[in-house]
Amino acid sequence: MKPVIAITGRRISAESLRDVDSRWAACQADMFWAEVSMKVAEAGGIPVELPYEAAGPEIIARVDALVVTGGQDVDPELWGGPPPEPSPTGGQMLTIDRRRDDYEITLVHHAVARGIPVLGICRGHQVLNVALDGTLIPHLSDRGIRHYSLAGVPDRRPDREHQVDLDAGTLAAELYGSRCRVNSWHHQAVDRPGEGLVVSGRAPDGVVEAIELPDQPVLGLQWHPEASVELEPCFPWLVEQARVTAANDTVAAR
Repeated sequence: MKPVIAITGRRISAESLRDVDSRWAACQADMFWAEVSMKVAEAGGIPVELPYEAAGPEIIARVDALVVTGGQDVDPELWGGPPPEPSPTGGQMLTIDRRRDDYEITLVHHAVARGIPVLGICRGHQVLNVALDGTLIPHLSDRGIRHYSLAGVPDRRPDREHQVDLDAGTLAAELYGSRCRVNSWHHQAVDRPGEGLVVSGRAPDGVVEAIELPDQPVLGLQWHPEASVELEPCFPWLVEQARVTAANDTVAAR
């Protein structure tokens, strides 16, 4: 049986959607990046997208793994940071969605407590860190390595933004080797790792690109593996670890 992989998303105003009857403008819509579900399915899992109302322990008890996806900044009140910076693309401030923060942090707490696999992607990597009482760098310097690509979907070009060096003996290095090149679409980064987390990968400028819990199947990646043309190794790893969870649950239920 294929394992069930829970995937987080975000809630937006239906008014911002195209090709939707205007009578729905006052309603809300849940948005999930299809690429994440597609990669999970390609790796052999069953993707299940969770709305904000599905953050309780009874949900985590019914799934085999969790993916926390990318998006807007985490509320700085949750990690002791300064007010949000202006958007790197100019214009309005980067949006904060405290309800999303609370829903994803709650899911991470329940998932880590149960011991199921967790994959954090970009914002999700930062949420993982904040959920375990870590802190963030509020805004990266525009000098040196370009961490915030303005080229649209990060990996739809032949070149990737920068390399990441991965520490020997870590899960990240087991999956990606000692060095890999990644896309980059973020303006914040992990600062102080959360409780139990170790830094397993950095960009050449020292920015944290991978974190993990050494004794649990928990991995955070600052880049967007779902945007790669190829299937990145974090997805087969997640599904395989989820199979272990499902098998253990089956044995326990007998």
